[in-house]
Amino acid sequence: MAKRDYYDVLGVNKNSSSDQIKSAYRKLAVKYHPDKNKGDKAAEEKFKEASEAYHVLSNDERKQNYDNFGHAAFENGGGARGGFGNFDFSSSFSDIFEDFFGEGFGGGNRRSKRSNYRGSDLRYDLTIDLEDAYSGKKEDIKFTTSEKCENCSGSGSKPGYDVGRCSMCSGHGQVRSSQGFFTVQQTCPQCSGSGEEITNPCNSCSGQGKKQASKRLSVTIPKGVDDGTRIRLAGKGEAGSRGAGNGDLYLFINVNSHDLFKRQDEHLFFECPISIADAALGSSIEIPTIDGGKAKIKIPPGTQSGKQFRLRGKGMPHMRGNSVGDLYVQVNTEVPISLNKEQKELLEKFREIENEKSNPSIKKFFQKAKSFWKN
Repeated sequence: MAKRDYYDVLGVNKNSSSDQIKSAYRKLAVKYHPDKNKGDKAAEEKFKEASEAYHVLSNDERKQNYDNFGHAAFENGGGARGGFGNFDFSSSFSDIFEDFFGEGFGGGNRRSKRSNYRGSDLRYDLTIDLEDAYSGKKEDIKFTTSEKCENCSGSGSKPGYDVGRCSMCSGHGQVRSSQGFFTVQQTCPQCSGSGEEITNPCNSCSGQGKKQASKRLSVTIPKGVDDGTRIRLAGKGEAGSRGAGNGDLYLFINVNSHDLFKRQDEHLFFECPISIADAALGSSIEIPTIDGGKAKIKIPPGTQSGKQFRLRGKGMPHMRGNSVGDLYVQVNTEVPISLNKEQKELLEKFREIENEKSNPSIKKFFQKAKSFWKN
């Protein structure tokens, strides 16, 4: 008898997402599970057929092979031969066991799936200025999330009704099934291992125990945060289902580039232009600092373009500690583009005097150049 198309078996199509495929299999597994249909061979075969289809379509590589070559992709040792009973339980079928059966099988390593009810983690991207990263700040953020249903206090049941025992596993959270020579103990696919079932769902949240809501939160950005810093706010994510714990909220910090300062770790860098006269004769200049103040730098006579001056403790605070980085000021000598008559006359006179004195470093350079040309 020819095998049915795996997509038809699960009631999905080629464009269905992995979550849709998983959801379709879960429904069929609950409906045709051997423990729920004892002695029903037809149900057992449908359960095996659905499991085989899920095994192939839940894996991207196997799914691609199936889309390209159909059932022929798994013939002659291809990967899904012979139905559920002949799978390699330890490897090829591990995805199904982990998603639906818990870790291990045959009675070992039981685990509860109650953690699946925990709320999802959320991400919020927050952009700040460098000054805010220096001083820290409080920021109000607004986002959409799910919060605990007030009508049922997050239980998922109508007020006055308790959560019932799962009808499939009788509250144990585990079910057993015989597959050929194997007896498989698995997490109950109907209650995900909790052993509970919502028999009278809350009208307000449809038994989920949570509802979508707009939330405003005041967050503190610590001093010293850098671009790409991630801040975890425990329990500020989405509410869990059926009273389970909330997820976490992660703030991802983006720091805007600054017009004056460049940052490298806890240090800041600043480029300051100076005139030829200040570089040659020496001077004293004032520069801005990240805290909004000023700092003075003494430029010694004969300062070369590109010279760096270090101002200790004028950089960024370290986010984890009391140390503060430094500010490095680089002076760049600006050569005037246009000169008036008086400036030209003075510079011409300066050049005459300089040639007469014959600057040693310049003279040495041209001597090396002449020697190179001769060779």
